[in-house]
Amino acid sequence: MLTMLEQFPPLLIGVALLLGLLVGSFLNVVIYRLPVMLQRDWRRDCHEFLQLPYSEPTEAFNLMWPASHCPACNAPIKAYQNIPVLSYLLLAGRCANCATPIAWRYPLVEAFTGLCSALVAWKLGFGLGLAFGLLLTWSLIALSFIDFDHQLLPDSITLPMLWLGLLLSLFGVYAEPRDAIIGAAAGYWVLWSVYQGFKLLTGKEGMGFGDFKLLALLGAWFGWQYLPQIVLLSSLLGALVGVTMIATGRREASKPIPFGPYLAAAGWIAMLWGDDINRWYLHFAGLN
Repeated sequence: MLTMLEQFPPLLIGVALLLGLLVGSFLNVVIYRLPVMLQRDWRRDCHEFLQLPYSEPTEAFNLMWPASHCPACNAPIKAYQNIPVLSYLLLAGRCANCATPIAWRYPLVEAFTGLCSALVAWKLGFGLGLAFGLLLTWSLIALSFIDFDHQLLPDSITLPMLWLGLLLSLFGVYAEPRDAIIGAAAGYWVLWSVYQGFKLLTGKEGMGFGDFKLLALLGAWFGWQYLPQIVLLSSLLGALVGVTMIATGRREASKPIPFGPYLAAAGWIAMLWGDDINRWYLHFAGLN
C-alpha cells in the first residue's frame, strides 16, 4: 500500500483528502470542546486557590465523551449520520430526529481540512515531510478556529507542536537544529517585543501570549529564515481581513481581532511555498 501511495501521486492526494475529511470531523469536536474543558479546569483551579467550595460537574466531558448528539433534542448521532460533508448534504443540514438546522460550519471545517490535506500531499509528496505536515496542518486549523471563537490558543496544542518541531530538526525534516532553535527563540522574542512596545506606548495589550508561542512554533518547524515572510504575510492578511470586516459592519472597530488564524495561515503557506517566496524576494531585491 505504501509503495502504491509513493508511486501514484493521485492516489496519495485522494487518500490525504479522505483522511483530512475524517480528521476534520474530529477537529469540530476539538474546536468546540477543548475551550470548555479548559474553562472548567480554570474555574476549578480558581476555586481551589481562593479556598472556595467547588462542585465538580457530575457528567464527564472530554474529547471522547459524551458521544455526539443533537444539542436541541439530545438524540444520539449515528455513525451513518456522521459521514463528513456527505451526511450534512443528505440530511439537508438538519437533525434527522427533530429537524433542527445544523450549523454550516461543521461541514465547512471538514471540507476545508480535506482540501488543505490534499494540497499538502500534492505539494510535499510521499515521505516524512507529508506525515508531519498533515499533523501541523490539522493543528493549525484547530488553533485558528479556537482563536477566532475565543481569542485563545491552547498550550495543550501549541507547546507539544513546538517541541515536536525542535525534535524534527534533529532529522532535518524541515529545518536544521541550529535554525530551528534560533527560529523558536526569535519567533517568541519578535512578537513579545511588539507586545511590550505597544503596551508601553498605548497602555493596552495588542496581542496575547499565545501568539508569541505560535510564532515560536513556526520558527521551530521551519527555521528563523522563514520568520520575516510569516510575520509580513500574517500582518498583511490580518490587516486586509480586519479592514474588510470593519468596513462591511461584520465586526466593530473596538473589538479585538484574533491574530492567530493569520499567523497559522502564513505558516502553512510558508511550509508549502516558503522556498519559492524567499527565492522570489531575493531575486526581486537583486540579492540573488
